[in-house]
Amino acid sequence: MEGSFLNMLKKHGGILHKICFLYSNNKHEYDDLYQEIVYQLWKSLPGFKGNCKISTWIYKVALFTALAQLRVKPKEKLFDGQVQSNSGDDDNHDDWEEIELAIKKLNKTDRGLVLLYLENKPYKEMAEIIGISESNVGVRINRIKSKLKKLIHDAR
Repeated sequence: MEGSFLNMLKKHGGILHKICFLYSNNKHEYDDLYQEIVYQLWKSLPGFKGNCKISTWIYKVALFTALAQLRVKPKEKLFDGQVQSNSGDDDNHDDWEEIELAIKKLNKTDRGLVLLYLENKPYKEMAEIIGISESNVGVRINRIKSKLKKLIHDAR
């Protein structure tokens, strides 16, 4: 079981890193959250029945763990930049940093939806992970896009 768990982490590790990046403010919080997510995945693996894709289950466990961690944190601050994401081209680096900062300003559920949206997850899967209706996902995604445009515009 340990070998298959480690293979699962290796294959889907990007999910964990993206969630840790979006829901942490510094390297210490990032590391703590990553460790807690891995622990929760290990603990709940025997209960995984295969009713959904493994990546959907991983997203769900990771998001709910991140949200639970936020509930016990005192006050949320903007990420201090100690953990870097893979932003691609240097030309687009500044634009991507603006987008990341805007995403960080969203509420915790909206951040999760943005992450799933950026991963090109279908609305049905997003609804299953977040725990809302599929039609509500579409409405919220549109509202989030508007919020992000405004946040980025106001930051300039």
